[in-house]
Amino acid sequence: MPVSANILRTSTFRLAALYLLLFALSTAAILSYVYYSTVGLLERQTQETIHAEVEGLADQYRIRGMPGILDIVVRRSRETDGGLYALNGPDGARIAGNIANLPKEFDKDGGWVDFPIRVNGQDRTVRAYHVELTGEYELVVGRDVQSLRLFGIVIRNTLYWALGLSLILGLGGGFLLSRNFLRRIDAITNTSHTIMAGDLSQRMPISGSSDELDRLSVSLNDMLSQIERLMTGMTEVTSNVAHDLKTPLTRMRARVESALRSNHKIELRGALNQTLEECDSLLRTFNALLSIAQAEAGQARQNMESLDMRDVLNDVVELYQPIAEDAGGTVTFNSPHELYIRGNRQLLAQAVSNLLDNALKYGGAHIEVTSLREGPHVVISVADQGKGIPLADRTRVLDRFVRLDESRTKPGNGLGLSLVSSVMTLHGGKLILEDNQPGLKAVLYLPAIAG
Repeated sequence: MPVSANILRTSTFRLAALYLLLFALSTAAILSYVYYSTVGLLERQTQETIHAEVEGLADQYRIRGMPGILDIVVRRSRETDGGLYALNGPDGARIAGNIANLPKEFDKDGGWVDFPIRVNGQDRTVRAYHVELTGEYELVVGRDVQSLRLFGIVIRNTLYWALGLSLILGLGGGFLLSRNFLRRIDAITNTSHTIMAGDLSQRMPISGSSDELDRLSVSLNDMLSQIERLMTGMTEVTSNVAHDLKTPLTRMRARVESALRSNHKIELRGALNQTLEECDSLLRTFNALLSIAQAEAGQARQNMESLDMRDVLNDVVELYQPIAEDAGGTVTFNSPHELYIRGNRQLLAQAVSNLLDNALKYGGAHIEVTSLREGPHVVISVADQGKGIPLADRTRVLDRFVRLDESRTKPGNGLGLSLVSSVMTLHGGKLILEDNQPGLKAVLYLPAIAG
């Protein structure tokens, strides 16, 4: 389809055409009002002037008779103010005045009439009023209205030109706007086709004008960035899962083969116990991945409720206090106020449990859990006194299957902090890792609600 046809079908061109139509109608109405008001006012003023002059001359005729009106008509006919006069006798012959010949359209009963005359070699138009005086005398008083008619023609032509130029400029402007709009839409369409072909690095073009198309492009680019992160994460998860499952499965297979070859009851039982432990570890890994996937997909939003985060923290701390005491340490909990949020109790408890579990494994036995209200957020912190995490690694450890060198000798799958981060994102919050001097402080920010 030709480009011009596409432009005519755009919503921008249709809106511009509609606005042009409304603008043309309003302009025509305003100019028409100006035309009829101006020309009509001038014509009424002319007629009122003529009519007043006729009445004045008629009064002079009644008072002074023929000599009085004759003197006035002769005197005024010599003036150059545009006044035209004729005083005819009963036989129709002209007695005085500056109108040579009266038109045949004159009605003996009197009235208004427009007729052409020739003055100084030029054709002019006269508007006149004639009245029959006593004695069958006829009086005609008129004004040259040629300038008034020319003024009316100028106003009328201005109206036509204004409407014509408005239509031309409006259609041209609508065409240019639509072409620019269509060019930007085509750029977005071409980019989307490139992205659909598999190049997720492409982004929608932004002109920098901050208009609605730019805002749409920014939103689409944010969405594409999120999709790219998810796709990259999925690829990394697939690779990491395959790598992390290959080693335990290989060990399990070798252990089972060795036990079967020995055919010794004790060795068989030991192989089964170790295989069961490996299976539990794999199940924990899959459960963690499933929880992360559900949190990132937002499936847990349907189970969100209003809850007091202090109760959730108290339950988790009570669960871990005996474990810490067995290790010779403590878990303290401080929450001065009720802290209401809207969330999924199970996922939030699992996130806090992961932080406590990491603190017990890597941060020593003395752990402090605190919660408080800071502005619009409920702030929860889990602080330990271990070695902590280097500043350069605090963002990287939030990814899946990331384990620092110090933690590789201890059990785990590198999904704990990743799950906590996903749960925070689901709840509109965030996880920040800080230096506890010494140790690590994991801080959770959650949106607070009224209790």
